[in-house]
Amino acid sequence: MSLNSRDPGISKFAIPSLGEMINILANSNFSSDLIFHGGDLSPATLLDAYRSGLFPMPLENRHLGWFCPAQRGIFITVRRKDQCLPAHISRSLRKSIDRFSFSVNLAFDQVISGCANPERTGSWITAEIKEAYTLLHKMGWAHSFEVWTGNIEAGDLAGGLYGVAIGGLFAGESMFHNTADASKAALVALISMMMEQGGILIDAQWNTDHLASMGAVTIPRIEYLGLLEEALSLPCPEMFAEPHRGQIDLNLETNRRP
Repeated sequence: MSLNSRDPGISKFAIPSLGEMINILANSNFSSDLIFHGGDLSPATLLDAYRSGLFPMPLENRHLGWFCPAQRGIFITVRRKDQCLPAHISRSLRKSIDRFSFSVNLAFDQVISGCANPERTGSWITAEIKEAYTLLHKMGWAHSFEVWTGNIEAGDLAGGLYGVAIGGLFAGESMFHNTADASKAALVALISMMMEQGGILIDAQWNTDHLASMGAVTIPRIEYLGLLEEALSLPCPEMFAEPHRGQIDLNLETNRRP
């Protein structure tokens, strides 16, 4: 495996294929969000997992858990006939967005460090996870969306998010903010760019009141796996296929709600 290549190699950890996952979960009464534990955080293992509807989180014993929630939080980013963004943007958030600047992949290290800050409530990102996703970023699989106060050149990072892009899927991992509304604005930027460039599915893992207020919906995991299969068959949005690095401009005028 070379950092100059997107080839992740072959995983040493056997993960069921997406078809096998669908068959297993559709024909059983298995209700746990935790599917299995163990394995590693190699690029090949991580990408195989996302393609099968799984994502990792550390367990209390520091072993890895691999999850596929029975109820999955998602954003659908298929372009709608009314051109409205599939996210709720309050008046106060729109005012914040107008004051922010946005970029992609310009400060991945800063974003994942902000998400991993141990002073954050519920912080779960270990040093091993941070290292693994930084490697995925260097290989062109993991991406960050940054939100800046004022001009990007000023270097005042207000917040951001990061995740993994495969085909028409963006698997969101974490987001943070130093300034009010910055993480919400980063999510709006992601949704807008996915919608513009043909991505159809953002995985939010577990839905929360915060995400639901932004337009996230909850669906059964079998339905999620079906959507995932469709998303993986699509080409990757241009910003991820040829990773953009630098400022992006959001035009939300066609997405205004009455």
